[in-house]
Amino acid sequence: MIDTFTGGRALVETLIGHGVDTVFCLPGESYLGVVESLRENQNKIRLVVNRHESGASFAATAHARMTNKPGIAFVSRGPGAANAAIGVHTARQDSTPLVLFIGQVPTHQLGREAFQEVDYHIMFGPLTKGVLQAFTAGEVADITQRALAIAVDGRPGPVVVVLPENVTTSETKDTNIPAPVPRPAFPPDPEAIARAAEMINQSSHPVVIGGEMINFEAANKELEAFLEASGAGLSAAFRRQGVISTEHPACLGHFGLALAPYQKEMWDDVDLVIAAGTRLDAATTMDFELVSREQKLIHIFTDRAVLDVNAPDVALKSDCGPTLAALTAALTTPPPAERLAWLAAQRANYETWREGAPVKALGDVDMDEVMRVLAKALPDDCTVTNDAGNFATWLHRFLPFRHRQAQAGPAAGAMGFSVPGAIGVQLARPGKTVVSLVGDGGFLMTGQELVTAVEQNLPIKVIVCDNSAYGTIAMHQVRRFGGENQYGVNLKSPDFAAAARAWGAEAWSVDKTEQFAPALDAALAHGGPALIHVKTDLRDLAASGLKLES
Repeated sequence: MIDTFTGGRALVETLIGHGVDTVFCLPGESYLGVVESLRENQNKIRLVVNRHESGASFAATAHARMTNKPGIAFVSRGPGAANAAIGVHTARQDSTPLVLFIGQVPTHQLGREAFQEVDYHIMFGPLTKGVLQAFTAGEVADITQRALAIAVDGRPGPVVVVLPENVTTSETKDTNIPAPVPRPAFPPDPEAIARAAEMINQSSHPVVIGGEMINFEAANKELEAFLEASGAGLSAAFRRQGVISTEHPACLGHFGLALAPYQKEMWDDVDLVIAAGTRLDAATTMDFELVSREQKLIHIFTDRAVLDVNAPDVALKSDCGPTLAALTAALTTPPPAERLAWLAAQRANYETWREGAPVKALGDVDMDEVMRVLAKALPDDCTVTNDAGNFATWLHRFLPFRHRQAQAGPAAGAMGFSVPGAIGVQLARPGKTVVSLVGDGGFLMTGQELVTAVEQNLPIKVIVCDNSAYGTIAMHQVRRFGGENQYGVNLKSPDFAAAARAWGAEAWSVDKTEQFAPALDAALAHGGPALIHVKTDLRDLAASGLKLES
């Protein structure tokens, strides 16, 4: 290694000292000092070069979802930062730790609208937990350490670090690398625990909504112990399936965008809601209408602003693990028989809904059956990434999620997440099966990241559900204006299997339901990246059975 200690070298050595072993990027001349140090340390940090900045920020966000450590992405200034913004927004709404390093114009050009110059405090301030900027090489190590700490403190989220070009190439005599700072603990208030425990003891039909902080803290065992001690049921927050196994007797499914019929009936009985590690986002709560004034609310979250906006009866600004353990210990009586009987009945209703009543598909591919086949074929320890789109209603309904790393999908509803997300997951979980489910619209945004998987030799399996339309928007048009007024949503799909083969992956096409099982077997058996192009029918709008009749 060269003797010169630059800002770029300080940054990379700080990442190494904090246990970072994978970073995602699109290279740019604005941070060549960092790229050079990454080259010198390529035996310690794996550099994954993406094909688009959104792919880099999505992959880093998904990697963080698996590791519970900040995902790291580097992009160049201006257009590169703008392209990466979708991943920053996703990390923000998903409460996922991400540090995005952005190259910037040299310090002597700042404030003159130099080539590709942007004020990132203005651009990213509302989307992040902080925007930090280095002005000298000697500041870089400390700013990097602060960004990594801020990203995981309290409610996790994204942090942007701005790196003027000359800062990462300039020499510094300060060669000290700051040590990692442990994430502060947030213990529960004993008085609040006592009030919450009394409320649980007195409730008839309590239900827990398990959210992002359960998985981030790996507090899944504490959650299971609380459910068993209290007799409460659990519904996962939107795209947080896996907070407990879908096979657990307390699991009552997952909330997202609209209630299933069994959930509507169940929710009428619920008198106590325990929001554990979820910010009660709009998708989970049906645009904030789910929890009524007639229902009591206990809310566990580390962000006071989240607690204040939801105005719970008992607010616990604390970590989920110790809080759930304290609640379990504070319960004075075993769950009453009536509560357990009600829970068993709701579990039976969930299982019936999950199996799916026979509904004839209008197209040649029955997505209900496709998902049943996929559910049986996937190993218990796999991870599924998914994109936004109506195709996701099928995987949410039919697939099993048996562990906390079972699902990575954007709660923000960002299209284009799934394929780069699968790359991030596969790097975090080498040797595990990773399946990306994506619609044709989302694949056409970031599907070229399959080339990155080929280049990195990552055996992700991609299933493109192609109805040649923006299906979710078509569904809303049908509901609001009728099927005859469909407009602006139809797409001309390419041959996705041919594109995948051109990029170096194996691929299969599925035109009929019975073709899917052998294609899936072949894809799972293949040792490298693989894609299955499933040609669905837009008339089969959603897993709820909603149809667009011709």
